[in-house]
Amino acid sequence: MNYRTGVVSSLAEIGEAAWAELLALQAEPNPFLSYAFLHAMHESGCASADSGWQPQFLVLWQGDTLAAALPLYVKLHSYGEYVFDWAWADAYQQHGLEYYPKLLSAIPFTPVSGTRLLARDGQARAALLAFLQAQQEASKVSSTHILFPPEAEARQLEQAGFLLRSGVQFHWLNPGYANFEQFLATLEHKKRKNIRAERRKVVEAGVTMRQVRGADITPALWQFFHRCYSNTYAEHRSSPYLSLEFFERIGASMPGNILLVVAERDGRAIAASLVIHTADTLYGRYWGALEHVPCLHFETAYYQPLEFCIAQGIATFEGGAQGEHKMARGFLPQKTWSAHWLAHPSFADAVERFLERERGGIDAYLDELNEHSPFRGAPAL
Repeated sequence: MNYRTGVVSSLAEIGEAAWAELLALQAEPNPFLSYAFLHAMHESGCASADSGWQPQFLVLWQGDTLAAALPLYVKLHSYGEYVFDWAWADAYQQHGLEYYPKLLSAIPFTPVSGTRLLARDGQARAALLAFLQAQQEASKVSSTHILFPPEAEARQLEQAGFLLRSGVQFHWLNPGYANFEQFLATLEHKKRKNIRAERRKVVEAGVTMRQVRGADITPALWQFFHRCYSNTYAEHRSSPYLSLEFFERIGASMPGNILLVVAERDGRAIAASLVIHTADTLYGRYWGALEHVPCLHFETAYYQPLEFCIAQGIATFEGGAQGEHKMARGFLPQKTWSAHWLAHPSFADAVERFLERERGGIDAYLDELNEHSPFRGAPAL
């Protein structure tokens, strides 16, 4: 079948309706692939050519129908990716080779798994992958990296010559808890006791919590949240990736997917966390505070969202990147995937050997984590 191919620098060139129609056909869509989220990233300048994230989405058209698309960026650095390739870039530099620019398919600053090769059917997906391979050859980039695809998609990329890499995240699973206490009852005694102690510290510090749904978040609350978010980056001697404009844009365009948890003391807001959710999955995302209160991060970014999941019947809470500490709070390890293609044959061989060694370490790490479940028995799934 013949497709009309193209490369676009803005989702506006595709159109919101066409993008939404294609996304609705995917097995694992999520809010981060939505037109609203990605367009906000681009239009706010957070993910743009000026920030080193130049959108270069690949599209296949069949008449007036969007048959396939790949979120793709020309990257001039490796910030905001959560699958770290700094050592690869250093090795290139040491050998007098340029690692940047590279091609990257990912949701900017968002380590969430989901379909990357968006397609109406298998034939369109195969054509999209062939188009990607032609683009990476023609553009003379050092490499192409596809981050956090589902395993089936990763295996398809492996068959096309990509090298697979695995990682670990921590997800909380809800078999249908009636309330937070019922969840606590499934944990080992020590874990249950520690969680109660952490929550008690927040209460004893005079902090109260409130949950604000997206439609009820005022401009003042968005400004407060961004202050918290930026302050936490500053405390870690870093610069925030996301702007107030970005948060305001998603607040206006996808309010049904947003929950803001606000911590207050003496009538004054002091901290907040922002989570993104659907009817069945909640994603822990952004947190910040203007002052330190022991255990407030756990209450705001974990326990309040867990209570929200239970109240709403949300089945999964994806805790984001890293964090063995999440296991003590009922989160379990899950394997993630990424796929990598390197143009230089010698470097591709070296990276393949590295990934084989790393893969054994990841599998051993997962085995060790699974031997230390926080639950009294296997959690009911």
